[in-house]
Amino acid sequence: MQKSLLLVAHGSRRAESNDEVRRLTDRVRDTSASRFAEIECAFLELSPPTIPEGLERLIAGGATEITVLPYFLAAGRHVAEDIPEEVAVTQQAHPDVYIEIAPYLGTSEAMPQLLLDMLTDSAVAAS
Repeated sequence: MQKSLLLVAHGSRRAESNDEVRRLTDRVRDTSASRFAEIECAFLELSPPTIPEGLERLIAGGATEITVLPYFLAAGRHVAEDIPEEVAVTQQAHPDVYIEIAPYLGTSEAMPQLLLDMLTDSAVAAS
């Protein structure tokens, strides 16, 4: 069994914004130790790779179990409908691969403390 992670963001016309997501993906990969064999990112729209392309890349790399992590703060249409629809297409094409969609970022119990920590860190940097 090979576990992999696909970090899914919205995507932007601004290349710099998409590059931020790619850098975050690199940082997650660097800190994940051996939890996931592969970690990639994909975008819902406006930038490659698409969600199906990201999933296919992980499957081609040997993934048998994939967690899709929506990098979204709220459960809008993209989280509730669009991402599950995109994942379902790949799941139908690869019924032997287990694909789960993790809760979106905004549901994390760590979020309140993260926000407060960010404020503390920015106050220290501003001093």
